[in-house]
Amino acid sequence: MEKVKERLQHLRAEADAATERAEEAEAKNKKYEHEIDSLKTENEVLQKKVQMLEEELDNTKSDLKDAVEKLRQVDVKAEHFERQISRLEQERDQWEKKYEEAQEKFRESKRELDELVATMEGL
Repeated sequence: MEKVKERLQHLRAEADAATERAEEAEAKNKKYEHEIDSLKTENEVLQKKVQMLEEELDNTKSDLKDAVEKLRQVDVKAEHFERQISRLEQERDQWEKKYEEAQEKFRESKRELDELVATMEGL
């Protein structure tokens, strides 16, 4: 009978130990399930952030493309205006030259007229 009692106590001890291990395993399992749920939630948040960043990148690329196109157009217009300025400067220089020539002709004519007046008064 003693052996049966010892065996029974031994089996109870094993059962208690197994119960304790099962409870610890259940506690760890709950902890891991909670961590998995947290990771699933965090993963969803990160995926949304990645999607938002990708959309922002696409918008930024589009804005950059538009800005580059506008810059190209401004550059073309600037070249056009530079050519126009150069042409106008040449035209201005020609008009200034014509003005100086006309001024010189006017002075020469005035001098000749003054000489003619002086000659006529002397007659």
